[in-house]
Amino acid sequence: MKPTPLDISSIDDVLRAAVREDLGSGDITSASTVPASAVALGRYTTKQSLVVSGLTVAERLLAIVDSNLQYRTLCNDGDTVGKGTAIAEVRGSARSVLAAERVTLNVLQRMCGIATLTAQYVVKVKGTKARVADTRKTVPGLRLLDKYAVACGGGVNHRMGLFDAVLIKNNHLEFHESIAAAIKASRAHVGPQIEIEVEVSDPKDVVEAIEAGADMILLDNFTPAQTLEAVSFCAGRVPLESSGGITLDTIRDFAETGVDRISVGALTHSPPAVDIHLQVTHWIGNLTNSSMP
Repeated sequence: MKPTPLDISSIDDVLRAAVREDLGSGDITSASTVPASAVALGRYTTKQSLVVSGLTVAERLLAIVDSNLQYRTLCNDGDTVGKGTAIAEVRGSARSVLAAERVTLNVLQRMCGIATLTAQYVVKVKGTKARVADTRKTVPGLRLLDKYAVACGGGVNHRMGLFDAVLIKNNHLEFHESIAAAIKASRAHVGPQIEIEVEVSDPKDVVEAIEAGADMILLDNFTPAQTLEAVSFCAGRVPLESSGGITLDTIRDFAETGVDRISVGALTHSPPAVDIHLQVTHWIGNLTNSSMP
């Protein structure tokens, strides 16, 4: 399933800041070694198998550096590609291509890394009803990109922020005498349209949360045995989510208990960057009114 198209207009300021951070007053290396008239063809090429994510973000970054650069994608976000695959091309001023090299690679390597890691988790739960979900453990300012990359890898997005869903956690419960009291107070505040999820730390709390009107229950740091007990208590009345230290080695055990969703912070707080490089060659020819090769 292809991810919903990414609207990056809301983080254009962040992307511009990323370009300024690297480019500053100008690329003095390229300015001193590459003729101003030189034209380059650059191919973003994988050095490992991966799931693609971030192609439109790279395009926007290139346009910020130089709006005259010509760019085309050679695959789609969400595609799985092998080692040695060219996923996109850019052509234009050699100085501009080189100026954009690192910032575009940084974004592509991170976003493809998140998508690739997510896909590995998704494979682990295949055949169960569990969906792999992200968390709010994202790079500040890049949450939209991080969560989009999760979707490219076949995962699902949890709430975007504190504003679009209620998640009552242990720190919120500290101010109430019971789970039921916290849910009641929250429902009175947000009304019937906002989903309320509540975190529980013991299987026996599942029944209280259901009876109090929780829309979803998060099983925090449960063992697989405790999770199975909670699934039994719940009996399908509301969706259950497992969370807390779940890894590639353990996620299958949780998925087989019958939970509906498994959230994994590692997808976005510590994804390994994948290996992509930009192969640049000196383009000999007329750039004006010419299409990409």
